[in-house]
Order: sequence, then structure tokens, then C-alpha cells
Amino acid sequence: MEFNVRRLAADAGTFLSRAVQFTEEKFGQAEKTELDAHLETLLSRTESTKHWTEKIMKQTEVLLQPNPNVRMEEFLYEMLDKKVPMRANNHELLGECMIDSGHEFGPGTAYGSALIKCGETEKLLGSAEKEFIQSSAINFLTPFRNFIEGDFKTISKERKLLQNKRLDLDAAKNRLKKARVADARSAAHHLRCLNDFVDAQATYYAQCYQYMVNLQKQLGSFPSTFSNNNQPAGSSSASISVPTAQPAASLPAPPPSQASPALNELRSTSGTRKARVLYDYDAASSSELSLLSDEVITVSSVPDMDSDWLMGQRGNQKGKVPITYLELLN
Repeated sequence: MEFNVRRLAADAGTFLSRAVQFTEEKFGQAEKTELDAHLETLLSRTESTKHWTEKIMKQTEVLLQPNPNVRMEEFLYEMLDKKVPMRANNHELLGECMIDSGHEFGPGTAYGSALIKCGETEKLLGSAEKEFIQSSAINFLTPFRNFIEGDFKTISKERKLLQNKRLDLDAAKNRLKKARVADARSAAHHLRCLNDFVDAQATYYAQCYQYMVNLQKQLGSFPSTFSNNNQPAGSSSASISVPTAQPAASLPAPPPSQASPALNELRSTSGTRKARVLYDYDAASSSELSLLSDEVITVSSVPDMDSDWLMGQRGNQKGKVPITYLELLN
């Protein structure tokens, strides 16, 4: 019982899939696999042959039996698998009537003898008509009926099977196409989510960096007796020389103790030096100069400028740059 229910459910699902595919094809909303051109021609010829064979059969039956009531009676007998009772045709009835009337008028009279001869001829015509009808039914109508009820039914069955397989194939192709579109959309959505996560993470680390920079500045503002307990005096000022960063700012430069001698020399001489940019930097105002990683610019110290900044110059462009983004070159 369980197997039958599953089979029924599977058949219902297949039928529904075919119905949806057929409807979408009719409305032009789904692709349709075209059959081979030669096969389409054969199917068209089959339909045409069936149509004209049925018309020829119908007109032949009318010719052989003009009386529609008799044709209906013969059809019912055939449906019930019963033998059609033998009946005299019109020629035979006319012949019997002539023979009987000839005997009534007397075979010895000319009129009676003529009637008898005509009646016998009419009966022969009736027999010939029966033979013609029987021969036509056997040699002409029966092959046509066998084609309609046998060969054409087989062709129709195979055609329906082919149509069902085509619908199943197109339905599967459309499901695959929709699945690929859905996968592409899903991948794009996941990529957007990943970008959002990375942006949020970058913002988080930028905020953490900003908080630590502010804390470092606050600690550096304490008297030097507290800030110099555990480090040399020459590196105390450089350790707090960190600029206010943008939300996506990079990490600080290498340890400031390496750049302090060159920086002190630059400030003492008030000259210019070449410096390599360590990280990309976007200017926060018109007084600042945007930087690109690994480019070389000219820097100089300007009086009364914050100790965390230098004046940078690239060609005709000039502006403040943060020290932590630079490496002074010898």
C-alpha cells in the first residue's frame, strides 16, 4: 500500500510538471525542444493520411449501404460482436416480386414469362451486389480500418510517449536553468554579505585604533617624570606621534625609534628630505596631502607645526602629511 501511494504521488508530480511545461510553452514563457524536421514531416503525413482514410471509408460505406439506419444497425451488431443477419437487398426483393407476379399472370403468357426472366436477372444483380459489397469490405474497408484502429493507434501512442519525454526533458532543462539563476543570485547575495562583513570589521578595527590613539595621546600628556619611567627620553615624544586616522586607516609605521634621529636632524636643519610613503592616506582637509603607498615625496619641517606632521610636496602639490605614514630616506 505504501508503495502504491508513493507511485501515485510520483505520477501526480510528473503529470503536474508536464502540465506546467506545456502551459508555459503555449504562453511563450518556456523554451521548447524542436523535434527533427524529418520526424515532424512524418508525423504531419500520418495525420493527413488518417484524415483522408477516414473520409474515404465513410464515403465508401455510404456507397455500399446508402441507408443510414441499416448502417447504424450493422455498426451496433459489430460493437456487440454479433453476426449481422442476412437480408435481401433491393435487387433481390424486386426480382422476387417480378417472379411471383410472373407466376400469377402465368408462365405461358408473354408478359408472365418476361416478368419471370426479369425477376431472375434482378436476383442475379442482387447476388452480384452482395459479392461486390463483401469483396469491397474485405479487400478495401478492412485494411483501412486496420490502419485506423491498429497502426495509427500505435503511432499515436508512440507520439504521445515522445511528447511526454520531450516535456520531461524541457521541464528538467528549465528547472536547471532556474537553479543556475538562483545559484548566481545566491552567490551575489553572499558576496554582498561578505563585503558588508568586511566593511563592518574594518570600521571596528578603525574605531579600536582611534580609541588607542586617543589613549596614547592622553597618556603622553602626563608629566615626563611619569611617562619616562620605562623608556628612553628620546623616544617618548615619538611614541605618541600618531595622527587622527580615517575609519579605514592603515596600521602605524614601524617603531619610531628608528626614524627619530633622521627626524630630529630634519627639524634641526629646517631643510628637506626624501621620504617613502608606507601606507595609503586620504587627506581629511584641503591643507593635507593625499598619499599613495610606496611613492617618494619631499618633506620638510615647518615651524609651529604639530610634531606629528610634516610638510609634504609632490610636484606642484603641497600639504601636511602624518609622520607615521613616512619612512625618511638617507
